[in-house]
Amino acid sequence: MSASQFNRAIDFVRDAAAVASAMWWRFFDWLAVVEWKKLWQTAVVVLMLGALLHGFDAALSFVLISVGVKVLAGGKRRAEIVATQAVAKADVEAMERRVVEAQMSALQAQIEPHFLFNTLALIGQLIETDPPAAAKVHQHLIDYLRATLPQMRAKDGGTLGKQVQLSRAYLAIMQARMKERLSVSFDVAPHLESLPFPPMMLQTLIENSIKHGLEPKIAGGHIAVAASIHGATLHVDVTDDGVGFNMHAGEGVGLANIRERLKLLYDGRAQLVIEAPVTGGAYTSIRIPLSPPEKKA
Repeated sequence: MSASQFNRAIDFVRDAAAVASAMWWRFFDWLAVVEWKKLWQTAVVVLMLGALLHGFDAALSFVLISVGVKVLAGGKRRAEIVATQAVAKADVEAMERRVVEAQMSALQAQIEPHFLFNTLALIGQLIETDPPAAAKVHQHLIDYLRATLPQMRAKDGGTLGKQVQLSRAYLAIMQARMKERLSVSFDVAPHLESLPFPPMMLQTLIENSIKHGLEPKIAGGHIAVAASIHGATLHVDVTDDGVGFNMHAGEGVGLANIRERLKLLYDGRAQLVIEAPVTGGAYTSIRIPLSPPEKKA
């Protein structure tokens, strides 16, 4: 035998040993997790095949060895497999949670600059036309940011009371801009203010009403904010008497943002409702379950 033939033979033996080892460990893992009932059924089939092929003794030995391996080492191996699967599942869930948190941060970040840029533009305009009003709006913006920034950093998401407080500060800025063209009312019972509510969503609905409903209307109009409990669901409604909502037009970034955030937070258990009342204007409602959102991990 030449050196090259010898090396090929060595490689063949090594490859065959690797395949046999892999098959053995796959069989060993199967033994560790298979139910006893299924193992006995498999043993009967093996013994029948062994009898037909005149190898009953070998088949019986194989069955006895398999049962012995399962009894002696199967429990430990099964525990190792279960532990490995649990670690892998935890890693996947942790990754999913990080992805969701990143998506939430990105979605919320789409809204905040929009409002800030508009307010700064308003202050710049008022500095030239009405300096006292500019100072007033500037103070409103400071109050708003003082209340908002801690919530942006918070991990618990916020409460309805905090969102109502922020919305009042936001509307104070809008009223400084629109003056008598904008009137506001709130109907939120004190016992509802402690309920969890996602940040920035209420403000987005109000901002949408102003931008698409009241600003295009020469006389302006009224915005009503209300909260109520219906069964096991919290309804937070924003109604305006503006020019109305075009139900056939596509949703803007703000409303699409709310839908996506509700989907991520509540996994289909919350909804954004948009209606065009027969009396005119627009009605939008965020409806979330009173039970806390299910954890991603």
